[in-house]
Amino acid sequence: MFTYSINFATNYIISGVNSYKLKNSNPDFNRIVIKVGSNVITQSDGSLNEGRLLRIVEDVAILYKQGIEVILITSGAVAAGRSEVTPSKRTDIVAAKQIWAAIGQVKLMSSYQFLFGKYGIHAGQLLATKESFRDRVHYLNMKNCITAMLENRVLPIVNENDTVSINELMFTDNDELSGLISSMMDCKSLIILSNVDGVYNGIPGEKGTELISRIDEESGDLDKYISSVKSGFGRGGMFTKCSIARKIASQGIDVFIANGTRDSIISDIVKRKTVPNTHFIASSKRETGVKKWLSHSDTFAKGAVVINAGAKGALLDEKATSLLMIGITRVDGFFKSGDIVRIVDEEGNNIGLGKSQYDSKKAEQYIGEKLGKPFIHYDYMVINEKSKPAFQE
Repeated sequence: MFTYSINFATNYIISGVNSYKLKNSNPDFNRIVIKVGSNVITQSDGSLNEGRLLRIVEDVAILYKQGIEVILITSGAVAAGRSEVTPSKRTDIVAAKQIWAAIGQVKLMSSYQFLFGKYGIHAGQLLATKESFRDRVHYLNMKNCITAMLENRVLPIVNENDTVSINELMFTDNDELSGLISSMMDCKSLIILSNVDGVYNGIPGEKGTELISRIDEESGDLDKYISSVKSGFGRGGMFTKCSIARKIASQGIDVFIANGTRDSIISDIVKRKTVPNTHFIASSKRETGVKKWLSHSDTFAKGAVVINAGAKGALLDEKATSLLMIGITRVDGFFKSGDIVRIVDEEGNNIGLGKSQYDSKKAEQYIGEKLGKPFIHYDYMVINEKSKPAFQE
């Protein structure tokens, strides 16, 4: 079914790869994550859009042949499976999605392996759930696996394991997963492919609406422009994409939201061509690996501690400090030493979270005491940036 297109694309890559050079390439694209949304590679009936899949694989192959490390995050498994099987009326929607994912994941990965194989590229599959990021051991195991694949020139293709990911185990969507992988793998760029050109300052297509080409730390609130409505076969929408993009950009990673139905959009962005997209400018601030992990770990928090005004002031001050037991007024929930714990103030506002050095029983025992070992060391703590201006004002 791919014969004619594959012959053309393969000849193009083989004949052109030695002479084809990416203009304006720079270290920001030495290692990139590319996220492909369901609405990019599926048709209206839920079947895979094989022509579009080929164009994306061809674009990625060009980068790969230039020595750029690419990690591909792909949606589409549930959508691909939906077109193959109609579950019985007795099957509830959760079980139906698990069936579609089980069938569709095989179909999707087979297509990727077939297409990349025509370019001499080995593609390997990783299926992830939120539990994969729950603690540092799981987290580092996944990072080491992807690192080994890249070192051995195997192109990692990552998708959420929708056969087991339900309710609290689910990512918001693969936009969230792509952000986690970008952060974990110390990438400098993330390209999110949707079926629109980027973020608009109104409803796309309406008179006066324009594409926002650049968003940085100084850009205002975008909520008024963005609809939270989800479309097609994806779970997410532009609201989720912008939320993830801003968070990832704040960690020093450039994020581009672009239209995956445009040919050569990936290589055009890497070549810095003037093509429609929204670029979230990376912050100059760089976080450590531990803090990157913690910044995505809110859903794994096992409990919380309430802190007094003095501790709050110290944590929100520009000078780095740890959270001491003397600043804690209450312990909520059950947790063990090493678990992630939320930090809240006496009004219930979220201040941050970190890795506890005490279990909840000992923490309750030492509330308000002056001890040498902090409850959370600064190196294992992240502060909610939104709480800083509000407090300092």
